[in-house]
Amino acid sequence: MTEAATLNTVGTGTFMGLPFAPTAAGAQAAILGIPFDWGVHPFRIGSRDGPNAIRAESRLMRRYDVDVGHIDFLAALNTVDVGNVILTPSRIEEANAAVEEAVSGILDAGAAPLTMGGDGTVSLPQMRAVHKAYPDLIALHIDSHTDCYDIPGYTTATSFMRAADEGLVDVPASWQVGMRGTTFTGEVYDVCRRVGYQLVTMDALADAGFRETGRKIREAVGTRPVYLCFDMDFFDPSVAPGVCSPSWGGATAREGLTLLRGLEGLNVVAVDVNTVSPNHDVGGLTAALAAHIIYRGAYMVWLARGGRT
Repeated sequence: MTEAATLNTVGTGTFMGLPFAPTAAGAQAAILGIPFDWGVHPFRIGSRDGPNAIRAESRLMRRYDVDVGHIDFLAALNTVDVGNVILTPSRIEEANAAVEEAVSGILDAGAAPLTMGGDGTVSLPQMRAVHKAYPDLIALHIDSHTDCYDIPGYTTATSFMRAADEGLVDVPASWQVGMRGTTFTGEVYDVCRRVGYQLVTMDALADAGFRETGRKIREAVGTRPVYLCFDMDFFDPSVAPGVCSPSWGGATAREGLTLLRGLEGLNVVAVDVNTVSPNHDVGGLTAALAAHIIYRGAYMVWLARGGRT
């Protein structure tokens, strides 16, 4: 990694007390903060502060989770925190270049990026970087929104449309999971399916079962490399109020973690947890839950790299 990323945690320390390193050299996984938001929402801005809020709440986390085995998999991965990407919120094309460079640096070092956003725009430059390392990449996008609107430019609503346009993921083999709520257009799901994504709405997910849907996706994807993108507004605002675009009718914390358990065994090569907006959080609930999602994402990376419980 170059100087595109540096530690900037405003006194909160590193994620879960992991060692800080200026690069990911020698690590198998690296935490990276992406303190970006698009900055044009009329009243709900704040996810630029998400990474440091997640770091602060991660101090509540412990290294062992008996539900997933008796091993410190963060240590087994020699996980490090490489700090935050240096960027200016709202300057999206400059930020895209900086994020792509930082994520590429982690991948070039042989590590898996575990990133903390930032709003939904941070996903596109990450997919650009991961695609270079894994050309047959599949996206697994867990969110209440498709981010696949048929509109021009780079916005929070277009990351997965642009990924399809640029050929960054194998779209027919990629999944959109958890969609619900109000949208800007009545055709948004039709557009997503027309582009080619496999779409599982929240209603369909609840009807089929969270663990069972995870297993179905895992079986369909097989061993192909997976970019796991987890937008925190997948959760209901009652458990994750501090997000950019809250939408009622979402998952409970247990349901979200159960979905991840069903997905265990996927070849996860990158984890992107985004859309924590601490300005709108209550008692750090969303940031704390995001820390746990990152932790479970690291576990999935460990399994993908040959770890055994």
